[in-house]
Amino acid sequence: MLKKEITYDHSITESGHIQVRRIIRILEDGVEIGKQYHRHVVSPGDDYVNEDERTKKIAGVIHTAKVIKDYKDKIKEKMEEE
Repeated sequence: MLKKEITYDHSITESGHIQVRRIIRILEDGVEIGKQYHRHVVSPGDDYVNEDERTKKIAGVIHTAKVIKDYKDKIKEKMEEE
């Protein structure tokens, strides 16, 4: 019997970016026969309503008003330098 299993790994950068790796495993009778990865980043201030539950919880804790402001200020500063 084939089964599709989806899990997530997360890492958090110093600036508050949440790096999300979705792992899709295909199992046949409990034995992994295939695996696929998809990576994306959730930046401070991004809308994370469509993320998986664990990513939502992490973002809710990590993406404080201060972290979002600091990130936006850094982006603005970079734009002004160019």
